[in-house]
Amino acid sequence: MSLTARNGPELASEEDPLADFGPERPALTRWLDRLRIACVLAGVGVVTLVGIPLQWLSLRLNLPSRRLIPLLFHRIVLRLIGVRVKRIGAPAAQRPMLILSNHTSWLDICVVGSLTPLFFVAKSEVGTWPLIGLFARFQRTVFVDRSRRTATGAVNQEIAARLAEGDPVVLFAEGTSTDGNRVQPFRSALVGAVREAFAASGAVVVQPMAVSYVGLQGLPMGRRHRPIASWYGDMDLAPHLLEVLRHGAMDVEVRFGAPITLADDHDRKAVTRAAETEVRRLHLEALTGRSTGT
Repeated sequence: MSLTARNGPELASEEDPLADFGPERPALTRWLDRLRIACVLAGVGVVTLVGIPLQWLSLRLNLPSRRLIPLLFHRIVLRLIGVRVKRIGAPAAQRPMLILSNHTSWLDICVVGSLTPLFFVAKSEVGTWPLIGLFARFQRTVFVDRSRRTATGAVNQEIAARLAEGDPVVLFAEGTSTDGNRVQPFRSALVGAVREAFAASGAVVVQPMAVSYVGLQGLPMGRRHRPIASWYGDMDLAPHLLEVLRHGAMDVEVRFGAPITLADDHDRKAVTRAAETEVRRLHLEALTGRSTGT
């Protein structure tokens, strides 16, 4: 069974969005593409084989390197693939902090993970997915089994322990991936689930963050070519991975918005809506190249 993106049926399509990207290319070009892809995969394989035992040892011995190895791993993988990341703004200094972001692709894990030590909260199924699960585990992701309410306490303890180290927690608040041209409504229930882990800390800083795929081979990506980066709907992972490797030279902008305070007496839904509005604004600025104001 092939692994497909985990989006709802509203974004699924019977047409392959990658099928019409240009005419058939010469045989030599296709051969060179295959050679380059093989070299990239070999490079990622070597980095992974070195990184896995180092990260395992760091986690077992609780070494400071457990926070730095994922950062280095993601940066090397992005360099091998050809993805360039531009950060606009910065994570807030206040702690504890929850970052709410849009979600476009499996690449988001590497892109966000390359910026600063942090960790993700994701559904348990993600940990079983090839490649994606590996990237997530490198980032010390906390996996939540939403079918087992009895596990909530243990998950909250794990999140609280990570927060005590001072690392932000990242949540893809749409609860799914999209086509990269829009931002879906944020799910306040996801925010509430993570908020429980912050209970002992009182107020929590919520910072909006937009991940936007804006360039391809030095040119603006545009709506037509954004599916090269986006993994959504009924797309299979393997063909999409090969398409990303074939094109390479991709530009991504990560924009941080103004932090919002979420205290016990604040409306969780209102804070989630405010973060969603800010992420949508930041994403639009990235895609259009024009400021939309604050």
